[in-house]
Amino acid sequence: MGLLSRITALFSSLSTPHYPWPALDIVLPGDRHLHLVGSIHMGTRDMSPLSEKLIDKLRDADALIVEADITQSGSPFPQQSNELPLEQRLSAENWAQVVSLIQELDIPLSQIETQPAWQIALVLQAHQAQRLGLRANYGIDFQMLEAAKTMAIPVIELEGAEHQIDILTRLPNGGMPLLTDTLTHWHTNARLLQMMISWWLETPPQRGNVALPNTFGDELYDVLMHRRNLEWQHFLQQLPAGRYVVAVGALHLYGKGNLPELLKTR
Repeated sequence: MGLLSRITALFSSLSTPHYPWPALDIVLPGDRHLHLVGSIHMGTRDMSPLSEKLIDKLRDADALIVEADITQSGSPFPQQSNELPLEQRLSAENWAQVVSLIQELDIPLSQIETQPAWQIALVLQAHQAQRLGLRANYGIDFQMLEAAKTMAIPVIELEGAEHQIDILTRLPNGGMPLLTDTLTHWHTNARLLQMMISWWLETPPQRGNVALPNTFGDELYDVLMHRRNLEWQHFLQQLPAGRYVVAVGALHLYGKGNLPELLKTR
């Protein structure tokens, strides 16, 4: 790197704005300005309404980019399932944990018993988030989508709900690794949710590499985080010139193989 490039990079790092929400700004070649927002898909009442400064960012954008437009009606989940009863698919230890959790969370066994394992994992995670006071209508991406549509800001999907479900249905063994990881890291995931809430209500992280508790095994992390980050990196690098607000799950912006680092280094 030449001297001028080093000086430019240093000045850029010193002048990088800090926001009262988890976010990073990245400028890609071709005059593409990205404001990357670390979203939480379910939020607390205190997360609404969104900061006026964030709304201003959105108002000035050429488009809002999200993982999927979750304001669209209809459930992407498959309606029919021919899975064996859950007890037959789990070890005795994991089955006992599931029974304990559904009793604690007041989930009827009949609601999940023959669902695919990945879908059971999502049901358990959603109920855990609700127990912590999180609701879908206070989710950051949901609120940003509602605001964008009110202001007639175009919405671009990185992948869409159907593609997300396709990723889950292609997990090995009916998505059993996602369910077993959910059970193994149950309490760690609760702490992670509380950490991300604090990023929005108290102090957001200031750097891309943040020490995060591990809630996925290596194989799942590669499928659900790293490979998707790589796909999003390619997608964002193909955008036309303009200003974009990009709202993705906060974990995609921090930690190992995060999206900002991929965009900066490739």
